[in-house]
Amino acid sequence: MASGWSVAAIVSSQVPPSTLLLLPGLLLLSLFIAWIVWDVIDRRGATYVSFRQFPGPAAWPLIGTSYNTHGLDAATTFDAFRRWTQQYGGSYRLWLNSYLFSLNITRCREAEPFLSGGRNTDKSVLYNFLHPFIGIGLLNSAGAKWLQRRRILTPTFHFHILTGFHRTFCEESEKLAVKIDSQRLLEPAVEIDLQSAMSQLTLNTICETSMGVKLDSLDGAREYREGIYRVGTMMLNRAIRPWLYVDCIYWLLGYARQLQRLLKPLHHFTNRIIAQRRELRARPGWKPEAVRHAGHTAGGLIDADGIREEVETFTFEGHDTTASALTFILLTLSWEPAVQDRLYQEVRQLHTDKGTAAPDEHLAPNDLASLKYFDRVIKECLRLWPPVTFISRTVTEKIVLPDGRTIPQGCIANLHIFDLHRDPAQFPDPERFDPDRFLPDRVAARNPFAYVPFSAGQRNCIGQKYALLEVKTVVAYLVLRYRILPVTRREEIRFIADLVLRASSPLKVRFERRSA
Repeated sequence: MASGWSVAAIVSSQVPPSTLLLLPGLLLLSLFIAWIVWDVIDRRGATYVSFRQFPGPAAWPLIGTSYNTHGLDAATTFDAFRRWTQQYGGSYRLWLNSYLFSLNITRCREAEPFLSGGRNTDKSVLYNFLHPFIGIGLLNSAGAKWLQRRRILTPTFHFHILTGFHRTFCEESEKLAVKIDSQRLLEPAVEIDLQSAMSQLTLNTICETSMGVKLDSLDGAREYREGIYRVGTMMLNRAIRPWLYVDCIYWLLGYARQLQRLLKPLHHFTNRIIAQRRELRARPGWKPEAVRHAGHTAGGLIDADGIREEVETFTFEGHDTTASALTFILLTLSWEPAVQDRLYQEVRQLHTDKGTAAPDEHLAPNDLASLKYFDRVIKECLRLWPPVTFISRTVTEKIVLPDGRTIPQGCIANLHIFDLHRDPAQFPDPERFDPDRFLPDRVAARNPFAYVPFSAGQRNCIGQKYALLEVKTVVAYLVLRYRILPVTRREEIRFIADLVLRASSPLKVRFERRSA
């Protein structure tokens, strides 16, 4: 031991102090040179060579294309995705290195392999960022766990069960109408912030239909809705900054603690929903309304942690996406008075044909399904304004496209539904609102994956029939009762990149009561 210390002392005494000070710098320089060498070798590999077949921004040494996202916020990120699609004429690549690279898909030919068949169905690393929020439930699980959950929950959305949900949709539509009418004493046409009003309506419906819990008896709903917006901002902040993909860096920089503070009231809200559901089950004489509540379907088949994951998932996904759809459908009707009038006439005629007494009485699910023009209007709104603008997959098996290009294994495939729905080859003059795009002959002439507001294939949205029934119930009731007049103009909207399609400022319309 003494001998070892003597040698170290002799060596240190022979090395000048200035040299010792240079050692950390030399170490960093060596690491930097090694990084450069690795980057050069990495770009000569098969992954980068095949990936260069796709257009995209120039990849700079070491930082790849990440300079393109520097300084972006939610609004400029949304704009950048649209700009790159135009600039590169379709799908485009972004590259950091062979461990982190993405193909941003905006055309059917690249999207089809992910939306058909059973391969490459796993969600990408971006969905890992949602794990602290909603756990690993149906939305972001994979493999056997996803398959088990899907099989358990699919019966919840059977047509006969959805018919039971219809009553709740009607009740919440009426509550909204009461709020609007209560303000008509001051103004003949009442101005409404759609994002707030629709979010409140759909959160009420998802809690009652999925768990049998009425939010009238719970506090915290407003904080939950507002908290989701802040969580979405944090998710975006992480998604466009590659260094934050590393969990320890995310934690060291304080973002993980900030996220946990934001999530605390959200989890408290959903925990109270679960607790109230359990209280209902414990009451003497309680009978399970199996035809109505998804919570009963899952009971006994999924453990307590799994139930919490699915409640978190359905509370978020089941209300925020539908609220976005309703917001932009009603907004679009305010901009398209001729479309709104024709839709009103179709719904009103069905009332007349059925001999319905009240002019604004609710239509049954079968009646709503029979309205052909109404259906085309809803589809065209969802084409222009898909609630989920973007989904992301991991390429677990390399994909060879019909033109010979290869999407390498390990790639993050970001499917931009907002841009897929604006492909001029599939939808000429794509920004024009035209419900007749969904006439049967025109649908048959298009690629089947040109229109995917609910995704497609194995991982399509489990709740799409639920969402469409809710949307049609609410819209039909409101259109029969009110003229929807514009306040926010289309050119005034500044979209932001978020968990669902959202704008940076309130989106408003005016509701004017129709004469009897």
